[in-house]
Amino acid sequence: METFRSFWASLDREQREKDCAAMTADDVCHALNAEELTPRDFLALLSPAAAPYLEAMAQRARELTTRYFGYAVNVFTPLYISDVCTNHCRYCGFNVNNKQKRTHLSVDEAVEEAMAIARQGFEDILLLTGEAPKLSSPEYIASVVRRIKPHFASIGIEVYSLSDEEYKLMVESGVNNMTMFQETYNPELYAWLHPAGPKSNYAWRLEAPERAARAGMRSLGFGALLGLDRLEHDGFATGMHAWWMHHNYPGTDIGVSIPRICNHVGDFAIPHELDDRRFVQYVCALRLFLPRATITCSSRESADMRNHLVSICVNRVSAGVSTAVGGRVHQTETPPQFDITDSRDMETMAGDLEKRGFQIVLKDWEDPTKTTVRKGA
Repeated sequence: METFRSFWASLDREQREKDCAAMTADDVCHALNAEELTPRDFLALLSPAAAPYLEAMAQRARELTTRYFGYAVNVFTPLYISDVCTNHCRYCGFNVNNKQKRTHLSVDEAVEEAMAIARQGFEDILLLTGEAPKLSSPEYIASVVRRIKPHFASIGIEVYSLSDEEYKLMVESGVNNMTMFQETYNPELYAWLHPAGPKSNYAWRLEAPERAARAGMRSLGFGALLGLDRLEHDGFATGMHAWWMHHNYPGTDIGVSIPRICNHVGDFAIPHELDDRRFVQYVCALRLFLPRATITCSSRESADMRNHLVSICVNRVSAGVSTAVGGRVHQTETPPQFDITDSRDMETMAGDLEKRGFQIVLKDWEDPTKTTVRKGA
């Protein structure tokens, strides 16, 4: 069976650059008017030729978002349970070479943090760890999930790449969605960015969503860290990864995240910084190419930017965010993975969305095996 890795490797980077540069206004207009976009249409919308059509792209994106999602916006919050990491990622605050204080929550401490989140009204939670499998083992993550499952409608993970059996353990424990940022789809750049540590295995990470899908994961999220490579490469690859998975695993919900690099502990110069206009162009292009996909915008972006994107095409946002370990009950001295820009809590986020005519959705799925527990119990 073909994998996404073999499919992506068959697409020529130099030819893609030439095709992107050669796109015309006619190519962009064709993409804007197509009911179902091809990969070539998607590339046209990412190209410089599409820049003058940003307003038309935004209008079309808004129409599609309203058609498939109405005015509902899902709100979730992340919980970092460990920042101990053995990787050497050049762009990340958790880099093992950053000699900062590290924190690893015990299962009981992680549950206390999750219960504080549940009392704030959240029903959709995302668990995150650094990559230190001997400490933040799959069994450790599963233990946390089992303990908090009765209190949340949806539990997601954004952790290191797992095996088929380990993803099965996650699903059996109560995880229903996973997010895997490939960071960059350029294998040569990936190797330079990840000089050591288990994350340096490009293929193992790239094929993680397929292992999760085979294990029965209900929902999969994709993303590149925007700014590492040019948009016609990493932006295009992200859309293509989601598109390929949708066609090869049709029973799985597909989502895309749109993170731009933020400031963090360490020193990393962003090689291909994405300005606001190009960023919005990318997000609109994703919606036109993947009209039924969830698009998530994190607190890396400002409140103004997130409000703007929700009015166009984003339908999932975080609130009440801390990118340091714990932070709700256990106040640690651990620095965050990256600096957040939007610090709105649940109440403020809900109010802002309602003022703009949107309905806040705390859960869009209910695990039929979950034991219902009254909030605050």
